[in-house]
Order: sequence, then C-alpha cells, then structure tokens
Amino acid sequence: MRAIKIFLILAVIYVGVIVTFESLLGYFQPADAQTMVITTFDADGQGSDRVVARLETDGELYVAANHWPRAWYRAALANDLVEITFNGATAPYKAVLLVGSEHERIDADHALPLGFRILTGFPPRYLMRLDPQ
Repeated sequence: MRAIKIFLILAVIYVGVIVTFESLLGYFQPADAQTMVITTFDADGQGSDRVVARLETDGELYVAANHWPRAWYRAALANDLVEITFNGATAPYKAVLLVGSEHERIDADHALPLGFRILTGFPPRYLMRLDPQ
C-alpha cells in the first residue's frame, strides 16, 4: 500500500511538472533564430499567432505540434491557409499534414531530445509541411 501511495505522489508531481512547463512555454512563447510565428485563421477570418519551431529539410519548411496544447494545429487542420512570419517578413502558406514515410523521415531528421519529451509528457507528434502560396 505504501508503494502505491509513493507512486501516486510521484505521478501527481510529474503531471504538475508537465503542466507547469507547458504553461510557461505557452505564456512566454520563447523565440530565437530557430522559431517563427504561425498565424492560423478561424471561420470568421480572425487570426491567432503562436511561436513555433522552424524545421527545414531539403529546402522545404515544416512545423511540428510537439506539445499537448495545440490549438494552432487544430486551427491549421480546419483552415490550411496560414501565414508565417520569420525575420520580420510575413508570407502566406498552405499547411499540409504529413503522413506515412514523409512523416517518418522528417520526424527522424528533427528528432526531439529525451529530456524535452520527458518535460512535455510524451505527447504525440504531428508534422505539417508549409507550402508557399
């Protein structure tokens, strides 16, 4: 019984670490040379911005949903026309969901470190290619 209590306490602490880490990322939206801003649009044309990691392979631009909070990703699935702002320039793109071998290849090219996966609670990872419009 004591082992179960210890396990439950550790599980609650771990979930707390995940929620805190994800909340702080969402609140502060840290940006650097490896990030860009994606603007997704709802049915009314209202835009919403989110800082995301910029992934490039073979001259193609990609973005990954690596966290549990992923409203921007669901919005891009609902309306695939997005805008990307990088280095002060904004351009329109079409978000294309990756599946199959392309997903596996890009996921392998941009593998996440184990420490990051632990801090985020091992969320499923979804990738999109961003095609210029």
